Amino acid sequence: MRLPPLLVVTDRHGTDRPLVETVRAAVAGGARFVWLRDRDLDRDARRSLARDLVALLEPARGCLVVGGDAELAAETGAQGVHLPGSAGIEGIRAARKTLGAAALIGFSAHSVSEIAAAEAMGADYATLSPIFPTASKPGYGPTLGFAGLRAATAHRLPVFALGGIDAGNARACRAAGAAGVAVMGGVMRGADPRDATARFVAAVT
Repeated sequence: MRLPPLLVVTDRHGTDRPLVETVRAAVAGGARFVWLRDRDLDRDARRSLARDLVALLEPARGCLVVGGDAELAAETGAQGVHLPGSAGIEGIRAARKTLGAAALIGFSAHSVSEIAAAEAMGADYATLSPIFPTASKPGYGPTLGFAGLRAATAHRLPVFALGGIDAGNARACRAAGAAGVAVMGGVMRGADPRDATARFVAAVT
């Protein structure tokens, strides 16, 4: 499937409204691809949240990937899973077995070599981070910048730029070869998530 160029990453701690409301506003602003992160929730709460997000995205023909839990993705009707880099090839194989050939399997990469590995392991897309300094993880790095992004996108695997992405640099990430951008704080922490999402969509499409 053709992946939407904006991947919205959830963070309920970064918003002063219920997460479902924030995602609803993002969908109204044009979001069609959401990664349910929020790994600190217990399984029942995360299951309920995933089902709510699937229900929000379905009418818009959007897709949800669940962070790190293929079984939960299968239970809730999500379109796939987003795996941490530590999952490795066995994690991707297990997720594919659980979810089937049509599911999306994403992978968190932090170097060009990890992008190559994710491609070889059969991932459908990967995030690459941090591209720029990020408020959510101050001091996290080193940042890869446009040079790292260009090197990563020389591979065939779709790469989403993550870390410090804003409406000002999102278009440049696309110009550097990224399949899209992954955004958390720029949508989750915004006073108007719908407007913030619409600005990102306009920048990357």
